[in-house]
Amino acid sequence: MAFAPRPRYEWKLRTRSLQLGHRTLVMGILNVTPDSFSDGGHFFTPEDASQRALEHALAMLDEGADMIDVGGESTRPGATPVSEGEEQSRVLPVLDAILRERPSAIVSIDTFHASTARLAIEAGAEIVNDVSGHQWDSAMPSTCARLACGVVLMHARGRPSEWRTLPPLSEEEVVPLVMTGLEANVAAAENAGVDRARIVIDPGFGFGKRLGENYPLLANLSALHRLRLPILVGVSRKSFLTQGLRRIGVSSTRAADATTTTAANVAAILSGAHLLRVHDVQPAVEAASVADRILPRS
Repeated sequence: MAFAPRPRYEWKLRTRSLQLGHRTLVMGILNVTPDSFSDGGHFFTPEDASQRALEHALAMLDEGADMIDVGGESTRPGATPVSEGEEQSRVLPVLDAILRERPSAIVSIDTFHASTARLAIEAGAEIVNDVSGHQWDSAMPSTCARLACGVVLMHARGRPSEWRTLPPLSEEEVVPLVMTGLEANVAAAENAGVDRARIVIDPGFGFGKRLGENYPLLANLSALHRLRLPILVGVSRKSFLTQGLRRIGVSSTRAADATTTTAANVAAILSGAHLLRVHDVQPAVEAASVADRILPRS
């Protein structure tokens, strides 16, 4: 099987641009929350939250992360919603600390609240990464248009509180559902004034797709190139990856998380993903260096 060349784009951020497609870029995840599904509480304790988060952000940058994605509210199923003020009190000090220490760092704010997006961009963030694709706060599209920042639009099927009760999807339904949702999200953003050159799309693995429903999406990721936009993939430590291990009698461990994540990341790159959003930066950078050499040049 021959792999297709990866499309190339120039992604316009708030103050700079990134060339996408020549190599895979890596976005390091920094969850400043007590309850995220994988690393909740690791970088959130009342007495030293900002310092621990800063140290982890710097470590990820040193390992080769091209940007850091800072989030202050968990979107795992059953997570407790937080106020916009609480979210901002978690993320803004961390964002400020990262940029004081590394002024040239590219920081993304992981939020679906327009007010948090505005404050983070004004504090120096370059990108708004909205897991709802601008669906959960009606002010988000116009806010991002005014901010003239980079935008990640993710596909989410319903809200986290609904995911456990959503009807199952057949293999044939998954990709058309994601395509239609992303097309609508992109159109709404553009209609609000967001420059298309600022948009990256994310199919939203695990966000309203149950376990095995994610595999058809990964297998057919290249179909999203029809939208003619860069693709970000976030499969890091997702439960659908380790779920299959139980069928062969292998326990789900942190090592298994790392191995299965790497396998899925390589598959995504070979299908044309431009960016990876990951918890473990170094393995992603190393895997991408190999996968990028396999892809033919466009």
